[in-house]
Amino acid sequence: MSTERALAYAEVHRRRFLDELKEFIRFPSVSAQPRHADDLVNCADWLAEHLRRIGLEEVRIVPTRRHPLVYAHWRGAPARPTVLVYGHYDVQPPDPLREWRSPPFEPTMRGENLFARGACDNKGQMFVHVKALEAYLQTRGALPVNVACLFEGEEEIGSPHLLPFIARNRDALAADVAVMSDTIMPAPDQPAITYATRGALYLELELRGPGHDLHSGNFGGAVLNPLQALCEIIAKLHDAEGRIAIPGLYRRVRRWSRAERARMAHVGASDETILEDALSERGWGERGYSLYERLTLRPALTVNGIAGGYQGPGGKGVIPARALAKLSFRLVADQDPAEIDRLVRAHIARITPPAVRATVRTLASARPALVNPNHPAIRAAAAACGKGFGTAPVLLRSGGTIPVASAFQELLGAPTVLMGFALPDDSMHAPNEKFHLPIFYNGIASAIWFLAAIGAAGELGAERPAAPALAAG
Repeated sequence: MSTERALAYAEVHRRRFLDELKEFIRFPSVSAQPRHADDLVNCADWLAEHLRRIGLEEVRIVPTRRHPLVYAHWRGAPARPTVLVYGHYDVQPPDPLREWRSPPFEPTMRGENLFARGACDNKGQMFVHVKALEAYLQTRGALPVNVACLFEGEEEIGSPHLLPFIARNRDALAADVAVMSDTIMPAPDQPAITYATRGALYLELELRGPGHDLHSGNFGGAVLNPLQALCEIIAKLHDAEGRIAIPGLYRRVRRWSRAERARMAHVGASDETILEDALSERGWGERGYSLYERLTLRPALTVNGIAGGYQGPGGKGVIPARALAKLSFRLVADQDPAEIDRLVRAHIARITPPAVRATVRTLASARPALVNPNHPAIRAAAAACGKGFGTAPVLLRSGGTIPVASAFQELLGAPTVLMGFALPDDSMHAPNEKFHLPIFYNGIASAIWFLAAIGAAGELGAERPAAPALAAG
């Protein structure tokens, strides 16, 4: 009965929930741009006050060296499981502004979609869980589980302070399961739960040659151009069949059974759908795998950018003194970013021409995450989404990276349930980002059912000692 009352409360208060989401979105909480630092502080203050108002306890704003964390908990069910709810309130820059049909931080309704930066990534999806908590607390005065909320303001810049914070607060953040919503569902009427994400390694490769830029007429053909050498190195990072040509990189890549690949072919996106979403006519990559398998089961190396030499209009006869490339790796289950980092550095050292000097800088890394699809928390989430949306969810792998998902597994021993509420065309990170409101409301219902299902999952119930106080950010 308490779940039914929570569901009824959520339905009655839909209009207010939408108004509050709009208020939340209006904060231009762009973590990458220093001029928005005060906006992130103000957004964190608003979120903390909102959590207090809906009935959560021990609400705290935890300062870091950049943007604050927001923490809250409710621990009134000592014999029940503990759920850690994660989300992020920071957003991507809205640029290019000229491509927006409406101001990016003025939420605008068009049809059943709410357009604004952060509407989907991640304020709207995060708010789904906040409203589910409110629905229970305001009708029952209690939750069916213990809950800790951890909302950060640095996800879009790589979460530099989150993982150290989690490591320092393992006991305070101890949970049976973590839940977050920052992934994709295939269609408005087809919910999805993601059980695997790829890891990541971001590197910067710099080549230096002459001590300064040179006249190409005076030195062309006599001095190796660092930009040319960079292109030659990049060309040697893949073989002719699309495999990454770095010795040892595939050593830990897991081989999957025919049954798993058949299941993925049944539920995953087709080659045609992936190419349509990419606005591409032909696929590319490692032979012997579908495009969906290449995106999820196999590692990938992408050149994200190249800089060097003259970039202005017209020509300029110059040999640049330096050239730069940004590289990113997506890593799969069992691959260790630190090991891949060492392999890449060794390979680049082997293939760098002696006439130039190579420097490799590590920018960021994250481990892959994999949860057993038969884990009780995944089963609970599947049942909850089935009730919230009226149809069973599909279980998907993601080609993307969510660093905190692996951190919760490794540091807290808590599997992460990824209940994605974003559509493929929601334009996350792009102009005209949107959130489909029927999904917002069905997502709240699913989150309500999820809390109930976890509370009833006997396999997860374990009484925990009182959590210690949080350490500083």
